[in-house]
Amino acid sequence: MKFQVLDIVPHAPHPVTGEIIPVHERLERVVETAVRAEALGFDSYAVGERHAGEFVSSAPTVLLGALAQATDRILLSTGVTVLSLLDPVRVAEDYATVDQLSGGRLEIVIGKGNEDRHFPMFGLEIGRQYEYLTENYELLRRLIRDEHVDWQGTHHADLHDVTTFPRPFAGPFRIWHGSATSTHAVDLAARWGDPLFTANALQPREAYLVLIERYREKLAEHGHDPSVGYVGSGSGGLFLADTDDEAIAQYRPIYEAMAAKLNQAHAGDPRKGKTMSFTTIEDAVAHGPALVGTPERVAEKILDYHKAYRHDLQSVSINPVLPYPQQQEVLARFAEEVVPLVRDEVPTTLWGPDDARRAREREVGL
Repeated sequence: MKFQVLDIVPHAPHPVTGEIIPVHERLERVVETAVRAEALGFDSYAVGERHAGEFVSSAPTVLLGALAQATDRILLSTGVTVLSLLDPVRVAEDYATVDQLSGGRLEIVIGKGNEDRHFPMFGLEIGRQYEYLTENYELLRRLIRDEHVDWQGTHHADLHDVTTFPRPFAGPFRIWHGSATSTHAVDLAARWGDPLFTANALQPREAYLVLIERYREKLAEHGHDPSVGYVGSGSGGLFLADTDDEAIAQYRPIYEAMAAKLNQAHAGDPRKGKTMSFTTIEDAVAHGPALVGTPERVAEKILDYHKAYRHDLQSVSINPVLPYPQQQEVLARFAEEVVPLVRDEVPTTLWGPDDARRAREREVGL
């Protein structure tokens, strides 16, 4: 199995104390943590994209440009690029620039995003979010693969003989499809033979498993080799301590306050993926995707989820309201004590010599 650190760069007051750090410091920590993740041997570092709410990830390509210069080996990614909102021409230009700066270390995850308010901000209709996603993806994949592109679509202006610059570093960077609640992203990924990234954050395992199983069925229906069907998985937060009871006790105030805040913000909204299915830390640990406990217990949980998902990539996120030294301690303990217990149990060809679509210049075997 491969391992990723994901930061969607939330920037909100501590749910218990109300404290909040300056934006400048929060963004500096994104870069510092990527450097630390590389030193600890993580395979990938991803940043999110949000345009509404308490986040400072509205410019992911700017952040990725900084990460490209601050790191040397680690793969860079997104979680997610909100492609429903964006002009594919500009996306091709921006991400190819990051790909060049990083020396070919870029792969991205695309999606519609889990925020309703950003559509009117961009003059778009939320009812057409999947139409936008499909058309923008199909144009983007043309632009990063081909030169002299001609295009006629519904939502984007027609193009004639368009070549975007710069070109990607060594051929098109790989695009994953983010999936949380809808079959649309799953079907789009399967149609084109792209990998899938399941959110695996707020809902029960079964809600995500049905989408993963559909993806593999549709991938086969479209005639794709199963070997291209990589699956990545998120998690419902990460916190480690010397005992399970200690981890639960320390993380309880943060988790339960944030769950209550999210549920209050979406009160009365019946849609899946908007609120926490698990409102207590015990429920989240016992039945949800939260990775909270001893390193051994967390490793066991990842392996248990793998029995269902058969995923190749595990992504983890550390709550940014934790004291910064504690964030770094949890990250190091995960790399040093959890990863070795899982990696050898779950072999994968992802990003290895048998992965023909991997980021071209990435070192093999790291």
